[in-house]
Amino acid sequence: MTNTTGELQIDGVTKRFGPLKAIDRVTLRIPAGRFVTLLGPSGCGKTTLLRMIAGFYEPDEGAISLDGTRIDHLPPHQRSTAMVFQDYALFPHMTVRENIGYGLRLANVSRAEIERRVDTILDFMGLNGLGDRWPNQLSGGQQQRVALARALIIEPKVLLLDEPLSNLDANFRERMRWELRSLQQRLKITFLYVTHDQSEALAMSDWVAVMNAGRVEQWGTPREIYHAPRGAFVATFIGTANLREVRVMRRENGQAVIALAEHTISVPVSDSSSLGDKALLCVRPELITISRACQDESRVNLRGRVIRYAFLGHITRYWVEAAGEEWIIDQPDQGPSEQPYEGDVTLSFLPQQAHLITEA
Repeated sequence: MTNTTGELQIDGVTKRFGPLKAIDRVTLRIPAGRFVTLLGPSGCGKTTLLRMIAGFYEPDEGAISLDGTRIDHLPPHQRSTAMVFQDYALFPHMTVRENIGYGLRLANVSRAEIERRVDTILDFMGLNGLGDRWPNQLSGGQQQRVALARALIIEPKVLLLDEPLSNLDANFRERMRWELRSLQQRLKITFLYVTHDQSEALAMSDWVAVMNAGRVEQWGTPREIYHAPRGAFVATFIGTANLREVRVMRRENGQAVIALAEHTISVPVSDSSSLGDKALLCVRPELITISRACQDESRVNLRGRVIRYAFLGHITRYWVEAAGEEWIIDQPDQGPSEQPYEGDVTLSFLPQQAHLITEA
């Protein structure tokens, strides 16, 4: 059950519902055999885009192609795609075996071949012994595996997944992330996954498209979108960020010299052509240290005062007023004997770990 094809090309796709533009001229190339996530808040258009690829909605403009062939005019069952829905959509009046083989029955596959392929995928998905059960006799994780098996048995080039983990509890959901990722790597087919959960997208994906208001704000690897967000929306939607408007003094050797409080620092900048006199400095909370005294001169040091803090288990999160702004700092917790910082402190970070957003 492997497939090395499955490259999706989305070219200038637009979808309207009355006066609302749910999808606004989206263009993406989704590489074959990768785990790709559409990430964004509720109502951003990610599920609409997924349903257009599946064939449940037709685009008003643009084209959708699979392996170089347009599919946007084809009915769903002719697109070489399969979809796993948020609620799994299992047929309650069918057994597990009947649910899994349903698509093959529609395709007029022989009974013997259906039996053989259902047995194979029951074993592959770890569902042995459950073939004669009804959906309401299964746990949430088992139902999810049945929904995946039903989609995979038709051997699609692209598997479309619409928030399939949202109905699971937190601990089981985290375990299922790794099962899905492992499944994709074994099958080597394209997974296109929809979620609003940032940690889920970062943990599972080869590539991520961050969506907002019907558009793709940024496309890149999880590390790229986290450490080098292109705009304030991506910076604040993916994790937590300290954003500060700064004045750009000059550019030199791939660096921007900026003024921050009483400091003049050099920060890496990837695209100096779009850099104006102002920009946004982005510093992630875990890249800032908190201490009583100033750190060495290679770091930016800001005097401040702790406003509040919260123990979150693996970290302690601090809110500190410094340089006229409130900063968020995440420090790894050192154990039960650790005493949190209070009162006057110094914040410090390395300039090369900061990121400059040129949109300000």
